Amino acid sequence: MTDKADEIAALLSPTVESLGLELLGIEYLPAPGGSVVRLYIDMPAGDDSRHVGIEDCEAVSREVSAQLDVADPISGNYTLEVSSPGIDRPIFGAAQFARVVGENAKVVLKLPQDGRRRLQGRVERVEGSTVVFALDAGEFAVDAANIDKARLVPDWIALGMAPAVDDSGRDARPGKQKKKPAGKKPAAKAPTNDKSTNSRAARKPSDAE
Repeated sequence: MTDKADEIAALLSPTVESLGLELLGIEYLPAPGGSVVRLYIDMPAGDDSRHVGIEDCEAVSREVSAQLDVADPISGNYTLEVSSPGIDRPIFGAAQFARVVGENAKVVLKLPQDGRRRLQGRVERVEGSTVVFALDAGEFAVDAANIDKARLVPDWIALGMAPAVDDSGRDARPGKQKKKPAGKKPAAKAPTNDKSTNSRAARKPSDAE
């Protein structure tokens, strides 16, 4: 997250927690016509009793909207979005990477490292603030502070949202031996995240008002 996103997250995290939820992180996207503040919320770690729904997003949107109006940490117009993480969930910080060890992630770095700014590989382990990825060329260690964006790469086959295929391109599931056309891969579409958007742009009152 950026410094501004960190500032907003620190401000809003207690409010989200008071609603029985966890603020995973914030994306702050400034733009000349109006910024976007996107919050990702989830159930607290270890709570598998239910999943975040649209009603949770709406409740968080109402509460944090009022808090942002009072604290006014953002200059100019902005749009507030509150979303569940979805299957390709975003990852914020070393602690969240530690929760997904063994899974694949797609990462964009803030500053180039070893000539690359993008990478995709398995999260091998987390050592303090360092995240170690297993890539085809070997292990690749990155300080979490240098990670700009990161998301899980879902295993669509394990999730049952894409068919398993053997080396010849045939569907490997029992009773499903129809050969797939050459050069084509099974496509799968991730389900839409639950999201609540407050499209009303908040603005600071001018001196003339």
